[in-house]
Amino acid sequence: MALYCGIDLHSDNLFLVILDELDRVLVQRKLPIVLETVLGVLEPHRAELAGVAVESTFNWYWLVDGLMEAGYRVDLVNTWAAKQYDGLKFTDDRHDARWLAHLMRLGILPTGYIYPRSQRPLRDLTRQRGRLVRQRTANLLSVQNTIARETGEMIKGNALKKLTDEQIAEQLPSPEIVLQVDARRQVLTVLDEQIQRIEKVIQAQGRMRPEFRILRSMKGIGLTLGLTIMYETGDIGRFTRVGRYASYCRCVPSERRSNQRKKGAGNRKNGNPYLSRAFSEAAHSALRFQPQAKQCYDRKLARRGRLIAERALAHKLCRAVYFMLRDQVPYEPGLLFR
Repeated sequence: MALYCGIDLHSDNLFLVILDELDRVLVQRKLPIVLETVLGVLEPHRAELAGVAVESTFNWYWLVDGLMEAGYRVDLVNTWAAKQYDGLKFTDDRHDARWLAHLMRLGILPTGYIYPRSQRPLRDLTRQRGRLVRQRTANLLSVQNTIARETGEMIKGNALKKLTDEQIAEQLPSPEIVLQVDARRQVLTVLDEQIQRIEKVIQAQGRMRPEFRILRSMKGIGLTLGLTIMYETGDIGRFTRVGRYASYCRCVPSERRSNQRKKGAGNRKNGNPYLSRAFSEAAHSALRFQPQAKQCYDRKLARRGRLIAERALAHKLCRAVYFMLRDQVPYEPGLLFR
């Protein structure tokens, strides 16, 4: 008789439930975050265990990797898609773990992609770079806004970086404002140093897989951005259609329509935020290096506004990348921007 295990994972404990084919509970235990303890509970049922469903939380690496190394079949659960009936009056960790095992038994468990363990360190390093870049942008905007508020002059980022402390102090009305701006500029310096440090490691250790080298044929996608897209995409074959890839990259609108009217919206955050930002970065680069992309952007800008125009361009580039990777063909702007 096959058995099915569901694990509801938290930051400081987990709840494990094992069901049989008749949905009867054989094991239900609250356990500490210790791999050996989890393996000890599963070991008596190893021969009959069809699989283990682990909730996809921020801390799943250690558990999924440990279970797979021990020889268990593991499914990483898409927790947003595995919701229980909203009308239930009471649920707890035991109910949640049992629900995961129940869905696995029925063969309808919504699962996510378990990214290869060997490639995760560099992928996570590209993610850290992205976080630091966003912090740098936020600090730069804060300095620009402070100067604009006090002087009425908006200084561009490159010009701001060239100003000395004395030149900035001359423009600001009080020592307190000078200190505020100086603190932000000091943070910017540190962020620049750390971003460069991370990029050196990424470029030194990162290796474009053969099927992803085609990305470099698109002007504006350098080594770091190409590696980011590669690590976040994984196996392009897991996306059966271009629309699925675009949705995963968060490059399509989230809405429900009926009779040509908008009736609501879906989960806007469903997908990969890192790929979304990567294609936004690719769109900004395309505006600089691809005249046809700039023309397409300007047409959309005249009708809909800057944000929509940027996302529309990111969507086009996302779709182009999908077909480039799937068919292994170089980038052809003439086909994309007709």
